[in-house]
Amino acid sequence: MSNDLESRTMRKIAMRIVPFVMLLYFIAYIDRVNIGFASLTMNKDLGFTPSIFGFGAGIFFWGYFLFEVPSNIILEKVGARLWIARVMITWGIISGAMAFVWDTNSFYAARFLLGAAEAGFFPGIILYLSYWFPARRRAAMTSLFMAAVPISVIFGSPLSSALLELHGIAGLKGWQWMFLLEALPAVIFGFVVLFYMTDKPEDAKWLAADERDWLVKTMNAERAGLSSVSHVSIWRGLADIRVLALALVYFGTSAGLYTLGIWAPQIIKGFGLSNLEVGFLNAVPPTIAVIAMYLWSWHSDTQNERTWHVVIMCLIAAAGLCLAGVSTTVVAVVAALSLVNIGISAAKPPLWSMPTLFLVGPAAATGIATINSIGNLGGFVGPAMIGWIKDQTGSFAGGLYFVAGLLALSAILTVVVSRTIMKPRAKTP
Repeated sequence: MSNDLESRTMRKIAMRIVPFVMLLYFIAYIDRVNIGFASLTMNKDLGFTPSIFGFGAGIFFWGYFLFEVPSNIILEKVGARLWIARVMITWGIISGAMAFVWDTNSFYAARFLLGAAEAGFFPGIILYLSYWFPARRRAAMTSLFMAAVPISVIFGSPLSSALLELHGIAGLKGWQWMFLLEALPAVIFGFVVLFYMTDKPEDAKWLAADERDWLVKTMNAERAGLSSVSHVSIWRGLADIRVLALALVYFGTSAGLYTLGIWAPQIIKGFGLSNLEVGFLNAVPPTIAVIAMYLWSWHSDTQNERTWHVVIMCLIAAAGLCLAGVSTTVVAVVAALSLVNIGISAAKPPLWSMPTLFLVGPAAATGIATINSIGNLGGFVGPAMIGWIKDQTGSFAGGLYFVAGLLALSAILTVVVSRTIMKPRAKTP
């Protein structure tokens, strides 16, 4: 009877929560990286060099870095419903304002503010999922949520490239229309969040009484078990060496992810294709990655193993970047980018299952936010270095090798972390 109750409860929660947070992340990621498609025409219109574009695209993550931890602390205090709604509405307005940048400084300012506005969304959802799903089910649920990233590329790439064709309507450039129209869903669904999202299991009136009681009891027991060996306070979550180590691991995966999101359209465009052709080809690698991501996360949960599931995929992504650097045909480069997509996408869910193995409560909120904020600076370093190296050498190859090196370091560090500091430690009095 207990197994039936658990299955019924988990199925109902998964159906209610996971598709909705996937949709929110789908919207977030499109607004975060549609700059890659805007660059196909915007850079020429505004006179941006690869270095200016790479720096501006990446400066998003400095705003993210500065406001991430405070944002997640607020979410823990006021609840996910109110805070996620605030985040979405704010970032939607700023994303739409990207349509009106006119020079380098306004471009930098808008990207920085977009990062500041969106800070707290991703770690907030990761924390939110930890309220509803026991640890043994968390990697698979996280993988479904994070599948929104490759799915957003699958559908967002053709959409963004098609919106560029609106050039000249009402006196606006195609990239301006793209920013304006793709910003609207964030504002609309920010208001939907207020009515749809439930903060905690105790408030879930859409669960039957026995389902709600089972979930509350299960999650409370898990938190009680963790609190005896885990850090609970905000400052413990910030200072834990394991948090800082995982942030460095995440740094490499973020550099790889945003290299794809920001530069892949230009890499493919270099083979002389039209914007629409670029849009459809850019959707191929993440289509494959969605399947690999879920299967790999399911395997990670089944084996109850995280370390090697992260290491192997980081190395696959690094190999894909190296192959992309030497590819001389569009077929070869799309195949190489497929490897990168698979590696980056599949590494992240098992990686994000690690922090909640040793953090609970306020420490989990700050720890997850710290990992995400520091780690996401890789989203600045990767794209910025690719732009700078492209200016210096005229080729994307050197920058791709640089990011591959960061991913290889992530793989090595994951092993070191697992062997030395990931084991639970007794709580000090």
